[in-house]
Amino acid sequence: MPRDPNVPDAFDVYTLVVLRRPPDAPSMSDEELNALQARHLAYRAELARQGKLVVNGPFDAQSDISLRGMSIFACDADEASRLSDGDPSVQAGRLAYDVMEWWVRAGSLAFPGVERPVGERRSMPED
Repeated sequence: MPRDPNVPDAFDVYTLVVLRRPPDAPSMSDEELNALQARHLAYRAELARQGKLVVNGPFDAQSDISLRGMSIFACDADEASRLSDGDPSVQAGRLAYDVMEWWVRAGSLAFPGVERPVGERRSMPED
């Protein structure tokens, strides 16, 4: 069977982390939440300075309000999990996360603020 021309020959594979609010997240006062949010943002900013976090940000106007934000990491899924475990909001139980690989058509995304390649170039396995 001939290869479908709409299916790319190569993909860029990124490590994606989706943050979500767990159903059993502890209640906190506004003051505690503000302090925790400041630590969460500082932690993420430090990961970006270290070159481990490529891009991240919160969700808005989503259909599932438990989904809080998304990050693309410059590492494999195991390292992204370890780094996500260190997030103060994860440690406090206010956030949980899912880690996955995201395959997109090679060359379809660019990260102009990053000086090195992000992701890994792969081809689909042959049947």
